[in-house]
Amino acid sequence: MLKKPALLACCVALTLAAAAAQSENLLEVYQDATRSDPVVREAEARRLAALEAKPQARGLLFPQISLSGEAYMGNADTSGYQRQFREVTDPNTGETAVEAVAVPFTNTTDTDAYWNYDAQLTQTLFRWDQWQRLKQADSRVALAEANYRAAQQDLMVRVSQRYFDVLAADDTLSAAEATLEAVSRQLEQAEKRFEVGLIAITDVQEAQAAHDSATAGVIAAKRALATTQEFLRELTGEAYSQLAKPADAMPLDQPQPLDEQEWVDQALEQNLDVVAARLGVDIAKSNVKIAQAGYMPTLDLYARYGDSASDATSLTEVPQEFQDPNLPAQEFPADLDRTDDQVGVRLTVPIFTGGVTRSQVREQTYLHRAERERLDGAMRGAERQARDSYLGVIAEKARVQALQQAVKSNQTALEATEAGFEVGTRTTVDVLDARRRLFEAQRDFARSRYDYLINVVRLKSSAGTLLPLDLAAINGSLTQPTTLPITRPGGGRAPAATTPAPTPPPK
Repeated sequence: MLKKPALLACCVALTLAAAAAQSENLLEVYQDATRSDPVVREAEARRLAALEAKPQARGLLFPQISLSGEAYMGNADTSGYQRQFREVTDPNTGETAVEAVAVPFTNTTDTDAYWNYDAQLTQTLFRWDQWQRLKQADSRVALAEANYRAAQQDLMVRVSQRYFDVLAADDTLSAAEATLEAVSRQLEQAEKRFEVGLIAITDVQEAQAAHDSATAGVIAAKRALATTQEFLRELTGEAYSQLAKPADAMPLDQPQPLDEQEWVDQALEQNLDVVAARLGVDIAKSNVKIAQAGYMPTLDLYARYGDSASDATSLTEVPQEFQDPNLPAQEFPADLDRTDDQVGVRLTVPIFTGGVTRSQVREQTYLHRAERERLDGAMRGAERQARDSYLGVIAEKARVQALQQAVKSNQTALEATEAGFEVGTRTTVDVLDARRRLFEAQRDFARSRYDYLINVVRLKSSAGTLLPLDLAAINGSLTQPTTLPITRPGGGRAPAATTPAPTPPPK
């Protein structure tokens, strides 16, 4: 049998374990965001689309085979003069001759059934633009991959920023509510002291003013927390009732390597914005070469085979009033069969295009210049981000330690001030000021810890080395579950219970 203290300890441990199991941590929130964030899904779709650039460019260099054909049936009716021939015997000599006779208004009916097919093969021998597009395809695929990885890293930064913004806002709300509760007690004590004549009415009024300010601070903190939660929900599509936050003894590590210039050099080489800009320069340079293909000849090998057949009948009739017994209606076949084989080389040399090619070359040259300027800007931005994030990690580490000590010092100062107030050596204003300073120190300390973690993420992102494993490492220090305010079904937030403001005494 377990003793009561041991049983109580086990129950507390199980309760905390259950709360930790239900709370969402940074890594789980990031996984939700990867499934929901439209920016990453857009980048993934563009990456998959860019992968088709190479097979398309390569396919133009393979033989191009086409097959076409047609079949039809037709009838044609014509009327007019027609020359016919007949044999005439000279009665005097008995000789036979052929003479032409013009028969007016003859009717001719042609019936035709026709079909043909044509097969053609074309093989590129020399086309400068196609070879350049094939070389460019590798850069386009690499650019899409860099943009996709940049979107993934940007998502990790955004998730970390918004996750810790929620925790910071929750800490701020907790401190504001604690301050309001303490000020409410201070106001009650001031009223009681005023009633027995120990303090003046001004002390009560000052306590009331502090209470009103603390109430406004709680309202503002609730609004800020609701806003940060909506920003997080925008990324993940989920609303979280519990999140894991770092414990008080959160480890604060130095950046590795502990050299600012090494981080800058790494950023200039691997930062994904710089990599994408560098690939953009390569693509723009190849576009100039593609445009220059308008000056160059093209050479193609082609082979063609065609087959056609026509089953036709022609019938010629003479109107009855012009009929001649010796000239019966004539009907004869008009069939046609034909095959066509061709093999050759086609050379095309551009002579004059109205200045279009020259304009296209100038356009691509200017775009190439623009991409080089973009690369220069990306390198400067990467250097700034690396330096700023590196210094941010160093500064926030020291700031966390300083603010942690400031919280302890302000707590001690508040206790001393309250003790002085009890014996009459300190006023209500002194107590309220000490409490305000403690609140500010608690708020700044909570924010500085999250700023430190965010700067760690930003530093690795600026260097182009941020991976989900880095989030997992940070996630390992998030061991303390915290319950967030309940979200109303209609989208609003349930107000937290606050101590009602006592009725101020009459003046």
